[in-house]
Amino acid sequence: MKKIIGMTLGNCVHVAGTMNYLSLAEKENYETEFVGIGINIEELIKIIEDKKPDIVGLSYRLSPEPLNNILNDLKKNIEMNEYLKNIDWLFGGTELTALVAEKYNIFDKIFYGNEDIDEVIAYIKGQENLEEKIYSDTLIGRIDSKYPYPILRHHLGLTSMEKTIEAIEKIADSEVLDIISVAPDQNAQEFFFDQENMDESLNGAGGVPIRNENDLRALYNAAQRGNYPLLRSYSGTKNILKFAKVLQDTINNAWCAVPLFWYSELDKRGPRTLKEAITENQRVMVWHGEKNIPVEVNDPHHWSLRDAHDAIGVADAYLAAYNAKRMGVKDYIAQFMFNVPAYISAENDLGKMLAKIELIERLQDENFNIYRQARAGLASFPTDLYQAKGQLAASAYLAMAIEPHIYHVVGFCEAHHAAEADDVIESCKIIRGIIKNDFLGHIDLTKDANVQSRKRELIREAEIILNGIKSLGRGVEDPLSDPDTLVRAVKLGILDAPHLKGNSMAKGELKTRMVKSALFAYDEENIRIIPEEERIESILKNACMDKQ
Repeated sequence: MKKIIGMTLGNCVHVAGTMNYLSLAEKENYETEFVGIGINIEELIKIIEDKKPDIVGLSYRLSPEPLNNILNDLKKNIEMNEYLKNIDWLFGGTELTALVAEKYNIFDKIFYGNEDIDEVIAYIKGQENLEEKIYSDTLIGRIDSKYPYPILRHHLGLTSMEKTIEAIEKIADSEVLDIISVAPDQNAQEFFFDQENMDESLNGAGGVPIRNENDLRALYNAAQRGNYPLLRSYSGTKNILKFAKVLQDTINNAWCAVPLFWYSELDKRGPRTLKEAITENQRVMVWHGEKNIPVEVNDPHHWSLRDAHDAIGVADAYLAAYNAKRMGVKDYIAQFMFNVPAYISAENDLGKMLAKIELIERLQDENFNIYRQARAGLASFPTDLYQAKGQLAASAYLAMAIEPHIYHVVGFCEAHHAAEADDVIESCKIIRGIIKNDFLGHIDLTKDANVQSRKRELIREAEIILNGIKSLGRGVEDPLSDPDTLVRAVKLGILDAPHLKGNSMAKGELKTRMVKSALFAYDEENIRIIPEEERIESILKNACMDKQ
């Protein structure tokens, strides 16, 4: 095992780049140690004599002029010492300090500060000069190869197979994206197995018109170039277990995304009753768990997108993860959609996400691994493309506070037009720039007092909701995964949303309002926030009275 030591030179105290490099190297089985900041050459030589490293990484990110004296001194020491000559010397800095480092012919590798993370990883793995780099063909493998840097995902589904294949090839060659989420059109999502029911006039609406397994294989083959991005697809809204098997056989589906309550009569996106949907969705989780395929239960933001208040979104995040674990899923992708509702404040948004994380990660153990996936909310993007790019960047910077394993890039153009290859590539480059800047050092927003206060408040309220659901299932072995109990929780309004008004399967009576940039259950008649204890107690009391 080779040993790497890292440090900053002179009076430079900018350690983020060095620490991140050592973290990545440690993942590749190097022995690593950070030995300090502002090290002079005399100290450096003593440290090397003591530590006996194989590789020394030096960083300097200040004004370039003083670096000449430092490196001139280092070069003289190397020329006089055989051991120092046999060390691999690395330098990292700004473009200007890297150009100074070039002049001394000391370094085996110089990082100029503009390298993509994939370039850094390739160097550490010894793949920098290989004609063909090695990319993992599994989601967890990709995550493990990069974390703490997140891998990137973006959806793609143009109006024809030809356009989508061409776009996949272009994106793969750009090497900016790790996962392409294929978006089938609405016809394919609902009628892939009974195409006689398709409305031909809607072909290409909402995505690519996939009509058979060969179409899916063609999409997969298009991605076998560049950085070999993984493919995954939406789960469909009907026959989703059958469709899951097709996706696995054709595109090696990187992970399954399935709801718990949705794609049912609740949202009219499929013909299933609510109980049928919950039951089938759970079977899909079981099937993927048995095959060790990661699963995302993309449920909580569906409630939030229908203006359910923040506490319901947090409670449902736990319900989704809980059901995945109960169904035997081993690798769970927890999606955190920021900016929902669009006008939530950054501190309340982050507090909500931290509440979800704390509840979800209580479930984590040796048999249930949790990976965080962050994204911006689609409704937060303006139609002005310049402002939209700003929103993409701002949302990503906030989301980096939760240290995601996956960043789901939403194309900046989505409020204006469906993302094509160039839009995807540009959006990914914007996010890569945000990630790179974040890893140079950032303020820990999670420690903000208001963020923590909102987190605690939402955890408490979510637990009230979850306990309310449990109380409906007295005599049931596990109420939180029992379809009948979950259906009843929706019918009674424990889980409810304003947009469900008039839906025969939901209560549809919940009213919510933004108060100080957070979303609460609201009593419009008395102009007040409804405390969650009061809301749930009233629902359960009315349910008991109805039984009598």
